[in-house]
Amino acid sequence: MATDGYPTAAAFIPPKPTLPRLREAAAGCRGCHLYEGATQTVFGEGLKKSKVMFVGEQPGDREDVEGKPFVGPAGRMLDRALVEAGIDRSEVYVTNVVKHFKYTMRGKRRIHQRPDSEETAACRPWLEAELGQVKPQVLVCLGATAAKALLGPKFKVTQQRGEFVDSELAPLATGTVHPSSILRAPDEEARHRAYHDFVEDLKIVASALD
Repeated sequence: MATDGYPTAAAFIPPKPTLPRLREAAAGCRGCHLYEGATQTVFGEGLKKSKVMFVGEQPGDREDVEGKPFVGPAGRMLDRALVEAGIDRSEVYVTNVVKHFKYTMRGKRRIHQRPDSEETAACRPWLEAELGQVKPQVLVCLGATAAKALLGPKFKVTQQRGEFVDSELAPLATGTVHPSSILRAPDEEARHRAYHDFVEDLKIVASALD
């Protein structure tokens, strides 16, 4: 899919891709302008035989520094919720719709900015290549940006979270909130409630795997 002004990542996908080859090639991706401000590409992580693929929006500040997805506070919350839901972390592949950190500077802090539709479209070939290698039983979109990009604009996370929908990308596909949204809840009670609902969504995924 071509995008205005961006060559897209398609030109960087290696022939006869494997996950290691894709990760290596993605390190040099210039498919959109986001690489210019990022420390490095943050590719997905997990085994080729993973049963579940979780797709978030983009790497955050911690992920950009370490070069690994879901290693910041939201990632730790996801790991904790997976344990409570009964999903084996070794059977999970985690990645993002966009592989570079998009941000704006506020003083010395880098503040997350949501990627736009052109940026998600430019990065789409990487995600499709990951899906082609992992072939997960269940695809779980974390947050509205990922759900819109992969399940279409009609999927509303607030209304359809935990609901499986038809998708060409995986036998089962659904969406739920991004764990970062739980961290942004206004108070402890709201965070507790949001986390409980998130775990319940993941239990639905666990049941589908069984």
